[in-house]
Amino acid sequence: MTEPHRIARRARTAAAAALVTVLAVGTAACSKSPEPSPVASPVQPSSSSSKPSIDIADVQKFLSEVPNWGADDWKKWASQNGFKPEDFEAIKHFWDQEKPAAPRGGTSVAPEKQAPSLQKVVFPPSIPAKAVPHPYSPDTALLGRIILENSEGEDHSCSGTVVADPKHPGKSNLVWTAAHCVHGGKGSDYDKHLVFLPGYNRSGASSHGKQPDDWQDIAPLGRWAAQNMLVPPQWPREGLHVGNEASQFDFAIVRVAPLDDTRSLEEAVGGAIPILFNAKQSDITAPKAYGYPADSPFDGEELEHCDSNTALVPFTFNPSRPPMLIMGCTMTGGSSGGGWLTKQNGRTVLFSNVSIGDPVGGWQAGPTLGPEAKNLFDAFIAD
Repeated sequence: MTEPHRIARRARTAAAAALVTVLAVGTAACSKSPEPSPVASPVQPSSSSSKPSIDIADVQKFLSEVPNWGADDWKKWASQNGFKPEDFEAIKHFWDQEKPAAPRGGTSVAPEKQAPSLQKVVFPPSIPAKAVPHPYSPDTALLGRIILENSEGEDHSCSGTVVADPKHPGKSNLVWTAAHCVHGGKGSDYDKHLVFLPGYNRSGASSHGKQPDDWQDIAPLGRWAAQNMLVPPQWPREGLHVGNEASQFDFAIVRVAPLDDTRSLEEAVGGAIPILFNAKQSDITAPKAYGYPADSPFDGEELEHCDSNTALVPFTFNPSRPPMLIMGCTMTGGSSGGGWLTKQNGRTVLFSNVSIGDPVGGWQAGPTLGPEAKNLFDAFIAD
């Protein structure tokens, strides 16, 4: 079996397992229908997924203090808990050896079947995802696909967005995505060999089952490997591959470096999207969700979007934490981490990202990017 076929088959198998777990958007165990969708059945963590040396009371005490952290506390978290690859050249070598057969499946996080808050939700109307026509317009270059090897050595895919870096205006190397796209959650670690592909399959070179021979065909704006990543403290201590209260902090920031370029990511793609932290409901008009869904009926090769004209619906697993927002959308696993965008004062801004959802029920949810998201971002770019 050739290497491109091996990685694709392995990815499909891993993705099937992942979608029965966390939806980066595609697994949902709670929907309007009485039975959960097949990709949404919650998977309970194994006994080996927790660290018995850590007392649950200590974890709860630690997390209860996070809302009161100051700038120095966040900087300490960023410096001590971010991912820094030991050998960037090894990451480059890994992807140089792989043919451009990206994983066909995605990671996804489904909400728990019995989440009380979801049982009370009046869901917004389902919105069918639509494929962006080829060739993609220049403004979509800021959206891309993430492919990675997780800490268990499985291949997965997610989505991400190029976001602005106030510390390096015009030269950002930052990508916003979901925490579960870069870190396995409780008892796990950061993912390996993560690479961001902006404008993935812009020309349609891998559409309809076509097999491109060169990375340039599907990654015309280059391959960008993770140099550093950071998730909020709630995720590594509570995050599961089913939706739970950690999903309310299911966001991450990634700093990338080029494998094929000498410019910054922002220069290569022609821009970066500002993040709208602490958005009010009135700030969000005509929101759009973007991503590369890879679970059936999608295959991960097309940039899809859902455009909403109705108000987003808030809900919580834990009412003491910032709420999640629900949008009607049929995108599946692999769209996880994809940007939720709106217009403010005439410019496009990112206000959330795909986290959990139910493609059968036709909805997905994203975290509110409140004060803790802003503090994490500021600490990361200051590191």
